[in-house]
Amino acid sequence: AMNYIREKYSKPGNVYVGLLHRLDRPVGGVMVIAKTSKAAERMSKQFQKREMDKTYLAITNHPPPKSADRLEHFLRKMTDWNITQVFQKEVPDSQRAILNYILIKKIGNRALLEIKLETGRKHQIRAQLGTIGCTIIGDVKYGKTDFLPDLSIALFARKIRFQHPVTKLDMEMVAPLPDTEVWNDFRKFV
Repeated sequence: AMNYIREKYSKPGNVYVGLLHRLDRPVGGVMVIAKTSKAAERMSKQFQKREMDKTYLAITNHPPPKSADRLEHFLRKMTDWNITQVFQKEVPDSQRAILNYILIKKIGNRALLEIKLETGRKHQIRAQLGTIGCTIIGDVKYGKTDFLPDLSIALFARKIRFQHPVTKLDMEMVAPLPDTEVWNDFRKFV
């Protein structure tokens, strides 16, 4: 990103790059990067106020029990093991986690879900879907599934909408789906 900004804008010296959010290592998709500290500050406020609209896609090893639902759990990080525990009720050191999903398409035992987060917790989508028996394909951490050949998981940050920090225009970024076998059967449905 730094090299891209340096070349595109012919910037000499240091280049600022502000990563505004994160994706788990095996997850692909759209990322937003600020090229000035002022833009990063303004964008961070949008993230904190939940003014960003992020859409994820996931392919699971089983369809969910309902075609659409709002999942609410309490999550607690297990730092030593790099996993997140899921609870139905609040427990010490837990945080409330809410996501909404819609079943887009079912093919065999697999299901394509569209997911929107109301909260943003570590491993939230992976842990919550795993809890309802919908393990994301390739995610051996949160359910019974096999590794994908590239060690990714079938979770993808598809789209993000936000207000540009300077022009105030509404922006929408959409990432193309990965060109991998697991996504090919579902490509025409998104």
